[in-house]
Amino acid sequence: MLQNFEKHIDNKLPFLRHSKILIAISGGIDSVVLTHLCHNIKLNIALAHCNFSLRDDESDADEVFVVELSEYLDVEVFAQRFNTKAYAEDNKRSIQMAARELRYNWFSELAEQLQFDCILTAHHADDNLETFLINFTRGTGLDGLTGIPEINGKFVRPLLPFSSKDIQHYAKENNIKWRDDSSNTSIKYLRNKLRHEVVPILKEINPSLLQSFHATLENLNDTADIVEESTYAVLKRAIVTMDENHVAFKISEFKKVNNPKAYLFAVFKDFGFTEWNDVVDLLDAETGKLIWSNTHRLIKNREHLLLTAINNTNTDEVILIAQSETSKETPLGTLFLNETDVVLEPNNTMIYVDKDKLKFPLVLRKKQEGDVFYPIGMKGKKKLSKYFKDEKLSLLDKENTWLLCSGDKIVWVVKRRADERFKVSENTKNILKIKLS
Repeated sequence: MLQNFEKHIDNKLPFLRHSKILIAISGGIDSVVLTHLCHNIKLNIALAHCNFSLRDDESDADEVFVVELSEYLDVEVFAQRFNTKAYAEDNKRSIQMAARELRYNWFSELAEQLQFDCILTAHHADDNLETFLINFTRGTGLDGLTGIPEINGKFVRPLLPFSSKDIQHYAKENNIKWRDDSSNTSIKYLRNKLRHEVVPILKEINPSLLQSFHATLENLNDTADIVEESTYAVLKRAIVTMDENHVAFKISEFKKVNNPKAYLFAVFKDFGFTEWNDVVDLLDAETGKLIWSNTHRLIKNREHLLLTAINNTNTDEVILIAQSETSKETPLGTLFLNETDVVLEPNNTMIYVDKDKLKFPLVLRKKQEGDVFYPIGMKGKKKLSKYFKDEKLSLLDKENTWLLCSGDKIVWVVKRRADERFKVSENTKNILKIKLS
């Protein structure tokens, strides 16, 4: 196995030869064998061990074992203890998910702080099969059936081509010691149930199961490449605008394809949407119709779908501008306020007002129920909601419009319309230029 491992590194992962490597090691057979293999081919490694404090003395003994192994191999080791149960309760996670988040977050922080180039984990071919089966039984798209990626950012999994049987044989052949995790025998976890009860039957049916599975993964990944290329082609035509607040998609481009639902799934699955029939129905819904995921909204606006993060919909933020301030940083940019004797043609980023009519501090805020203003150049007042409707603003545009106010009066619907009550007249003595940059 050592020769095959070294050949795999040189052919597929040659960058590991000149990388500073952190190995995630539990003390179990897989990560211990990975450590020995990397040490034997003289890679530059250090070890990182998580003690999740879930198995009392057994967890502590794992940590001691890993430290002793590092001393034997003369490599650096980092060990971190976690109160996994408390983290799981505080963050409403299962114990397994809590442990996963804790270890991956810590590995990433460690790599960043100490400038490790790669983090190696000991996932192997059997793990890949189990992950495939877990995703398959829970229901998944193509991405869930393409296997564990060998390279994912800084995380690298060099044992994926090798089976659990290969690893066990290498450990016994080389008298390598490891720690057995008693929780791995419990079938209360889905992965263990598949490992101990389902996979052996599949291997009995097909003794070459892992080889067949590897070929299947290659075919699925080839198909995924085709899907990605086709999705990108549709996206290139569909995306109309993109900024920090939203992405706008042309609905007609999704209607042109043979299977809109498939393309909508490919485009929006990473934003938490799950009700795909509702997403499809949005294509023919009335303007203003929207659906939610936990993190995003998808809004129908005439001929477009607008995608926006939920945290961009905050309507409670208020910014105060004192009379002494000549500039103010805002979510829209820098607001400059300077007295002037010259009045130029106003535009959507600059207005002139009668300073003596203002009540300080000025307030920059989002719209509120019942807001009215007196659009400059018009007689009488107008509800802000009616103004937005007449201007044909989308829901997203309405939410991202800011109001500059003096007391409870609107001075400027920023970047759209000033208020008649504060305009400069022949009686104005002090002119204030307000400019958004």
